Amino acid sequence: MRDPKLQAFGQRVRELRKERGYSQEQFADLAGLDRSYMGHIERGEKNITLLKIYQISHALNLSPKDLF
Repeated sequence: MRDPKLQAFGQRVRELRKERGYSQEQFADLAGLDRSYMGHIERGEKNITLLKIYQISHALNLSPKDLF
């Protein structure tokens, strides 16, 4: 069973990505991540590291706190 906190984080990343008009593949490339890994994040299947959170927030042009 997936953790609700990971699912909520993934949903937030997906919403922000879509608001900016990025496909999952485009966004993963911008964040320096593999597309399939980004899919795992958005579905709440990965408990990612702090460094990955910074990569994602940088790609969204946000501070890390704005992802939560």
